[in-house]
Amino acid sequence: MIAIDLGVERVEQALRLVRALGAHRYVAGRMHLVHVFAGAAVPDDASGALADLRAWALATLRDGGPGLDLASRDERLWRRCSDAELVAVLDAFWTPGARALAARAAYGELLRAHGLEVGLELGLELEDGRATERPVFDEASEERVHPLAIDAGWELYRLVELDAERHKGAIAAYGDPLAFESARFDEETAIPAAASLYELPAIGPAELLGAVGDDGVLARPLVVWAQGDDTYLDYVFRGIERAAKLP
Repeated sequence: MIAIDLGVERVEQALRLVRALGAHRYVAGRMHLVHVFAGAAVPDDASGALADLRAWALATLRDGGPGLDLASRDERLWRRCSDAELVAVLDAFWTPGARALAARAAYGELLRAHGLEVGLELGLELEDGRATERPVFDEASEERVHPLAIDAGWELYRLVELDAERHKGAIAAYGDPLAFESARFDEETAIPAAASLYELPAIGPAELLGAVGDDGVLARPLVVWAQGDDTYLDYVFRGIERAAKLP
């Protein structure tokens, strides 16, 4: 996968980007997972956007299930969520103010209550609200993030699935029909089969607790990881950039 850097350095830009990632006609599907601690720590239902997610999270903490270890990697600790729920959770933790402070405090307490020490287990030290040790959005350490708070990704329509009218913009981006047909052939014959998709970096405790300072500036620019045909991705991300009103 390649990193797509759209110059996202502030929380309001990040939230606009995440909204735009799922709001265009080339998205074929999405898979977003939110961990129970992240859902339970949000102090309100975000005007209804998080009502179902919070109800599930609080019920899971209260009732659990047979043999459920809340400090484990049991798949029952994650719930699929919509684009709107994804944005609402990030907004709750990242937009500076009393609400974010409450969410972060509750989340930290949940980690500690279940033996997941923020500093020792995750290599995270907070200084003025920022992560100072383990870099946030660090792809090199994604596999050791625990618990994974948010795992979010979108799949694009394959080139062979594009509709001549509805998706004519991307098709025209190839310059001529032969170039598009060649790219589509390469996609169809690739072994293993090549999907066009993009995803957010792994978001764990470091990202929820230390990605944003009190000034709303991200400790590190937020990039999107993508794979697919270069022309196709370039066209899609130019549209995302415009929709998110990024510089």
